Amino acid sequence: MSSTILTMTAPLNQYLVANGLREHSVLAELRQLTSHHEFSNMQISPEQGQMMALLTKLVNAKHTIEIGVFTGYSALAVALALPDNGHIVACDISDDYTRTARSFWEKAGVDHKIDLRLAPASETLSHLIEQQQSGTFDMAFIDADKTGYDHYYEQCLQLIRPGGLILIDNVLWSGRVADDTCTDEDTAAIKVLNRKIHNDDRVDMMILPISDGLTIAIKRDI
Repeated sequence: MSSTILTMTAPLNQYLVANGLREHSVLAELRQLTSHHEFSNMQISPEQGQMMALLTKLVNAKHTIEIGVFTGYSALAVALALPDNGHIVACDISDDYTRTARSFWEKAGVDHKIDLRLAPASETLSHLIEQQQSGTFDMAFIDADKTGYDHYYEQCLQLIRPGGLILIDNVLWSGRVADDTCTDEDTAAIKVLNRKIHNDDRVDMMILPISDGLTIAIKRDI
């Protein structure tokens, strides 16, 4: 038994991928294509995509939100796990990046499940709230501009039903959150949000040390 997180060596990671990862062929193709992108570090890992798909099924999700689409890997992983009548409201501001996403969603046969909205995410979420959709979504994934995380979190808390999930990416921020010398705006925003969620009695939560850190928050029925 160990009281600390196991160090992920290269051989151990290869074993994990070989024995623990099931990846749809279109997801693998999209991941390979995005690996050559200048901002490839913005794509989640396949292990994280698989976990998000499992969480989608565990909460019997039908209606989800994604904030930050990039080339569409995470949305595709979730869409494949949703029932045929499920849907994702996917928020992004880049037509260029999401053009790739749309082509792979169509290739995987899940494009009908994904409602891509090219506008600032805060505006899209505000419109959903104004349309009286609060409490109607099962899960949200936040992976966009870090200084906007707190606002997205609050909006998603309104939109998610009790028992629903909010997933927040990059909360360990390559270790910078634990470095007191890192005082840039993005790092500061993540630190503040991490502390806020830790003390937030509206949710049950944990930070999972997968990829760059993932917060999993379950909205309480209060």
